[in-house]
Amino acid sequence: MAHISGWRTSSRSQGQGQCVEVGFGADHVGVRDTKNRGAGRIEVASQLWKDFVGGVKNGRFDQG
Repeated sequence: MAHISGWRTSSRSQGQGQCVEVGFGADHVGVRDTKNRGAGRIEVASQLWKDFVGGVKNGRFDQG
């Protein structure tokens, strides 16, 4: 597992606790459940995360 730090949640979550946290490492991004941080996390290569975020911003995953 890569060293991941700087975990943060979206400002849009408004403290509801129903979201995920994202943290960054040297070459990986980690994603974990806000309510159950100790249960594990997924890690993806930084470039794949950038591609995913770019796709979200461009509407690539929008329905309809």
